[in-house]
Amino acid sequence: MKAWLDGRVLESPNVPAVGVLDHGLIVGDGVFETVAVDHGEPFALTRHLERIVRSAEGLGIGTPDVDLLRHGVAATIDGQELGFGRVRITVTSGAGPLGSPRGGGPLTHVVVTEPCDRPPAVSSIITVPWPRNERGALAGLKTTSYAENAKMVEVAKAADASEAVMPNTVGDLCEGTGSNIMYVLDGQLVTPTLASGCLAGITRALALEWLSQELDVVERDAPIEVLREADEVVLVGTTRNIQAIGRVDDRTLAAPGPVTSAAQEIWARRQAEHSDP
Repeated sequence: MKAWLDGRVLESPNVPAVGVLDHGLIVGDGVFETVAVDHGEPFALTRHLERIVRSAEGLGIGTPDVDLLRHGVAATIDGQELGFGRVRITVTSGAGPLGSPRGGGPLTHVVVTEPCDRPPAVSSIITVPWPRNERGALAGLKTTSYAENAKMVEVAKAADASEAVMPNTVGDLCEGTGSNIMYVLDGQLVTPTLASGCLAGITRALALEWLSQELDVVERDAPIEVLREADEVVLVGTTRNIQAIGRVDDRTLAAPGPVTSAAQEIWARRQAEHSDP
């Protein structure tokens, strides 16, 4: 693992580096991206950097220095043997007072890169009752205010699942804590619309673009109970790519099903053609 802060590589990821008054620590006032690294190459880095800018500006903390972040990504990948790994890019509003009001200092830019295991081809999920607020101030932004998601993931882990999937405030299927969701009904691959409050995932956008050229793919909102009747269920995300789901709550599904298998083949083929689509 290598860590970088505001232009310099740290001696160790565990050395003190960010001030105790940084608002990323005090109130979770920041944004982040996770980028997959395959054989030393970050995937879709440009899209991730574009989204972190949108998230930061949407949060109102200013505009991250994209060139500086690119330098941080390169500096933390350099020298590591990364067959597969992930880059965590974090930008906070910087030092501020105790409490919610922000300070007026510069943004804090952090990049950490580490090797990791590839997620399994098949996983399990649970549904949780806590809704995503599709009308909230942070709707559609990828922020560091993640405690709600952390609680949901712990509930999922306790149920021997890797992800928790939630509804929005009107009961429609929304997203997972760190993934978008798709499902198959009558041969059609369906994913919730962005109006549901789900994050505009990078993998989600590429999946819609790539898969729709060969499969019947639609964006449509439906109650979260649709997962009880879905023929196949899929999670999509930065490190998961197109992951088959073999269990939803207490319901077992054949995984990967035929549509999921086709989607995985298309994804693998297109991803091999594009390192920074």
